[in-house]
Amino acid sequence: MHSRLLSVLFGMAGALLACELVLQALPVSSATARDYYMDPQVLSYPPGHRWHMATGWDLRNAQTLRANNFGFASEIDFVPDPQAVAFIGDSYVEASMLGAADRPGAQLARALKDERAVYALGAPGSALLDYAERIRLASTRLAVRDFVILMEAGDVRQSLCGSGNVHGPCLAPRKLEPRVETFAPASTLKRLISKSALAQYLVGQLKLDVRRLPAQLFAADAPTHEPASKAASAEPAVNADTHRAEREAMVRAVSTAFFDRVQTHQVRKLVIVVDGQRKAVSLDADPQAAQISLERGQFMEIARARGAVVIDAEALYREHWKTSMLSLDVGPYDGHLNALGVRLVAQAAAAAIR
Repeated sequence: MHSRLLSVLFGMAGALLACELVLQALPVSSATARDYYMDPQVLSYPPGHRWHMATGWDLRNAQTLRANNFGFASEIDFVPDPQAVAFIGDSYVEASMLGAADRPGAQLARALKDERAVYALGAPGSALLDYAERIRLASTRLAVRDFVILMEAGDVRQSLCGSGNVHGPCLAPRKLEPRVETFAPASTLKRLISKSALAQYLVGQLKLDVRRLPAQLFAADAPTHEPASKAASAEPAVNADTHRAEREAMVRAVSTAFFDRVQTHQVRKLVIVVDGQRKAVSLDADPQAAQISLERGQFMEIARARGAVVIDAEALYREHWKTSMLSLDVGPYDGHLNALGVRLVAQAAAAAIR
């Protein structure tokens, strides 16, 4: 009995070891080791760090990235330069699924005819108030005066504390008071596990979440909920008015906090490209998309009133569709901009900067 059990355990250990060795040879997403290396409110990678990124079980769009001297994914180091342009955003600016030459920083530099250095300060999982901190970093440490921000339509609401897309400053969801919400340092166990290609494959490629595993296994038995659109339409009008007022107050508060932070630095030109819908979506059938669209429009109005040059990316996409059927998404599995979509944005931003 004991020998049989030992054989099973040795067999399992051998299988795990074989999987580990095979995955070590493949471009499995590896540990990023992000922390507050350069600034207490700016999350970055260790300077000089190299890591792999890939999508899905079949490791699509595999790329190897390098962190520069400031801890951002960039092929160039950042040095003080008043003529440089800082390109700021979340994973849309880091664009780890694209080749280095197709990423936003490189494409903006080409659109500017390589006459000015472009510093790409992209950081996945961040939002509008985090961008203000990177403007501060680029302004005070690198003497940058011109900035381009590529923001998602939902970056305003993601600036609320607890959204899961905050690296530092945020606003409390109810009272809209300023707070700071930073990432906790990785535990020793997590750092050890991150060295395993098998563990990284399960978590990074298959998106396996041990905490949610029972719910995932029995998801088919979960009760069916009423569609959000029906639930929303059943609310009394007074609640709808209240929710609208709360959303508008949230957008105003986040926008004010952002521009109040930015105006304390020497900003010569601020260009904000606001991403939007890239396909026909019925806002009547999708209440959440309708809410984000309203928040997006309100933010753009405030941004223009505060002196920013605002580029509505939806207008760029509509012009594209007039002459081409080519997709602007990385793929049906990834809604980030592909190289063509980045080029449209970079060209519009370059024209605004010039």
